[in-house]
Amino acid sequence: MAQAENLEISDLGASHYAESSAREKLVEHVFLGDLLRGLWLRNVRDLEVLRPEVDSGGYDFALEYRGLTRHVQLKSSHRHAKRAAITANVKLLYRPSACILWIYFDPDTMLLGPYWWFGGAPWEKIPHFGENVAKHTKHNAQGERAPRAGHRVIPKSSFTRLDTIDEVIQKLIGL
Repeated sequence: MAQAENLEISDLGASHYAESSAREKLVEHVFLGDLLRGLWLRNVRDLEVLRPEVDSGGYDFALEYRGLTRHVQLKSSHRHAKRAAITANVKLLYRPSACILWIYFDPDTMLLGPYWWFGGAPWEKIPHFGENVAKHTKHNAQGERAPRAGHRVIPKSSFTRLDTIDEVIQKLIGL
């Protein structure tokens, strides 16, 4: 029997942390599929998904729809997570209509929702992040977590809960 077939449920839970990069890509792909399906059902076929060549602009992808460009930073957490804040790159503040979408997912089924929205209406800039400077996740040689000057901490209380992909579509492009 293959090793993957022998995984216990607790091993699957641990994989959400050990393989978080793969999980984040899975959440991104499922989200984009859900988004495009929701738009298809609304007879919208002219949304473009644009991806940066390098990860330095503070966003994961951009959506272009009839002249509106949304630079989107995705964050994800499983539904039972106690995470009270996320960090974001301040470069998002200089993008037109940027937003952060914090997606919760079911760790057993990988179904998405609810969603947490931080951004303005279409054509509006993202709200200011505040002045709480983020810290690196790893400690330096002195055992301290150094500040990440270009990143800010945004508390969950600054986000708006959205329960459905239709509500996300409304926030993203106004449909």
